[in-house]
Amino acid sequence: MSLSLFASIAIPLDICFLLSWYLTLPMLSKTTLKKLVEDGLIRDAPNIALQLQPNGVELTLSSVERFTGVGRLAFDNSERINAPTESIPFDEDGWVYLPQGAYVVRFNEVVSIPRGYGALAKPRSSLLRSGATLHTAVWDAGYVGRGMSLLMVYNPHGFWLKRNARIVQLVLFVLDEGADEVYRGEYLGEGVE
Repeated sequence: MSLSLFASIAIPLDICFLLSWYLTLPMLSKTTLKKLVEDGLIRDAPNIALQLQPNGVELTLSSVERFTGVGRLAFDNSERINAPTESIPFDEDGWVYLPQGAYVVRFNEVVSIPRGYGALAKPRSSLLRSGATLHTAVWDAGYVGRGMSLLMVYNPHGFWLKRNARIVQLVLFVLDEGADEVYRGEYLGEGVE
């Protein structure tokens, strides 16, 4: 499909780009994902057999943090300041109640995106059906770490989450030209002991 077709039905350009990208790059199947997991794509998964899905690998909740201050971002990363956070403890049964708002969630799994692949993380539909969602960035080829996401609780009644809940599905794609470069940014190795 061409972008002109998308434009003729009044879909915004950023959505056109994503749709054209999804239509041209193959999403990996469970069979391929299983081989990548065996080669080290995912470590420290509570139950990889359950987490391996037809088109992705589910990541599980390790911790939740609330924002305690302001962040800052400019063109040059030397001026970047991530907003400070503090941990929200789980109760004795492993649950945490989250009022409406924005939170940082960290995952149990160490993810190692191989050269030649990229990934996007999408919220599980059960999260959406409860009035919450996750926002993540692109997971670049070469990234290794125990990642995090932004959890938004839109439900005015709040949301309960349990430790180790499966909250996001990591979907991998083959890059169209391999990967001449791999991720070397500040978050390489985050959360890995």
